[in-house]
Amino acid sequence: MTMKPRGPCGRLPVVDDLAALDHRHVWHPFTDMAAWVDDEPLIIDRAEGCWLYDSHGRRYLDGNASLWVNVHGHRRAELDDAIRTQLDRVAHTTFLGLSNPPAIELAARLTALAPGELDRVFFSESGASAVEVALKMAYAYHLFRGEGHRSLFVSMDGAYHGDTVGSVSVGRVDVFHDTYRPLLFPTRGFAQPYCYRCPLGLTYPVCDLACADTLDDILARDGDRVAAVVVEPLVQGAAGIITAPDGHLRRVAEIARRHGVLLVADEVATGFGRTGTLFACEAEGVAPDLMAVGKSLTGGYLPMSATLATDEIFEAFTAGGHTFFHGHSYSGNPLAAAVALANLDLFEADATLTNARLLANVLATETARLTPLRPVGEIRQRGLMCGIELVEDRDTRRPFPAAARIGARVCRAAREQGLVIRPLGDTIVVMPALAMQPDDVRFLVDVLIKCISEIAGP
Repeated sequence: MTMKPRGPCGRLPVVDDLAALDHRHVWHPFTDMAAWVDDEPLIIDRAEGCWLYDSHGRRYLDGNASLWVNVHGHRRAELDDAIRTQLDRVAHTTFLGLSNPPAIELAARLTALAPGELDRVFFSESGASAVEVALKMAYAYHLFRGEGHRSLFVSMDGAYHGDTVGSVSVGRVDVFHDTYRPLLFPTRGFAQPYCYRCPLGLTYPVCDLACADTLDDILARDGDRVAAVVVEPLVQGAAGIITAPDGHLRRVAEIARRHGVLLVADEVATGFGRTGTLFACEAEGVAPDLMAVGKSLTGGYLPMSATLATDEIFEAFTAGGHTFFHGHSYSGNPLAAAVALANLDLFEADATLTNARLLANVLATETARLTPLRPVGEIRQRGLMCGIELVEDRDTRRPFPAAARIGARVCRAAREQGLVIRPLGDTIVVMPALAMQPDDVRFLVDVLIKCISEIAGP
C-alpha cells in the first residue's frame, strides 16, 4: 500500500487545488458523484446577507436558504455574537446527566411557543434524528401503558421524514427510499393531497378532502395496532412542495384523535415561519402529541434539532421508572442553543413573521410571471415554500422523461446566472430566507424565466 504524504494530524503539506481535493476525497450527500467529478465544484468561500461568494469571488443568490435552513441571512451580527459570547464560556459539555444554561432556556422558550401542550424538549442534531426520537417515544409510550402491540406507524404517500432507518421507514419517496426497503419496519400509507395529480382521480374542492379520509379507512382497519400518524403539516417538502388544501391537516388530526392514535408533526421543514406562522400546525389549530423541529431552529447556523412531547408522554416513562435510552454526544450543545436563542430574539426584534408574510406576497406576484411559459405546469406555494413543476405537455400534464433531467439542467443554468437553487425531480424549489429582499426575489424569478425558457422551452 502506498503511503500518503502527511503533515502533523494528517494535514496535507500543500493545499493549492481545493477542487481536486474535493473530487479525490469528499462524498457529498444527495449528489450524483459520478457526474460531480466531471465538473468544477462550486466552492462557497464566504457569504453576506442572502448572497454567497465562491472561491473565485463570484456572487450567487442563495435561492434555497442553504437547503431550507437560513432565516435572517448569513453573517447576521446578533447570531455571530451569540456564538462568540458562548465560546467565552464553554463550547460543549455532555447533556447526558448534565445541563447548561442556553439549552435550559431554549427548552423553556420552545415550549412557550409551541402549539398545544408540548412541555418537554429532547435535543438532537438533525431533523431526521428528531423524527426518529418521536417514533421511539410514541412506541414506548404505548408499551409502558401495556399496549406494546401498537407498533405500526402511518404516514402520507410522498412523505419524507429524514434518512435514518426509522425516519426512512415512514418515508414514501421511492427515489430516496427504495434501495433500503429490506432494512425497514413495515408501515401504512394514506393518500397525499397532491391536487395537481390527484391519486384518487378527483378534483378539489368537490372531492371534500377524500385523500385525508383514506387515513380513516386505515385506522378503522388497523387502528388498534397503530402507535402514531406522522405528517408534514401543510407542505410535503421533498415530495415536490406538495401544498395541502385548507382543512386537510385539521381533518387528519381529527381522524387520528377519533381513533385514539398519537399525532406526530414533522415541522423540520415547515417550522420557524416558512409557511406564514411560526409553526405550520398553528394555521389550522392543530395540537400534535409530538413535534419534530430542526433546520431553521438555529437560524441556519449550527446543527440542532428538537423533539417536543406532551407531559402525558413524558410521564409514561417517569411513572414506571423507565429511561429513554437514546441520545447523542452533542445533544443540547450550548453553542447551538445560544444561537437558537438569538434566532428567536430576532424573530421578535425584526418582526420576522410579518415581513415573511409580506415577502410571500411578493414571491406569489413574481412567480406568476412564470405562468405564460408552457413548461410550467403548476406553481405551488405556501408562505415562503414554493415549487414550480415543469411538464412536457401542460394540457395533458405529461411529465418530461426522467432521463432528460430538465429540473437539474434548469438549476445548473441558473447557477451560471448567479442563482443557487436545487430541484426535486422536475419541480424547481424556491425557498428564500425569510430576510430576503423583494428585489432579490425579482432577480430570482428573472433568472428562472430565462433558464426555463432556454432549457425546457418558452
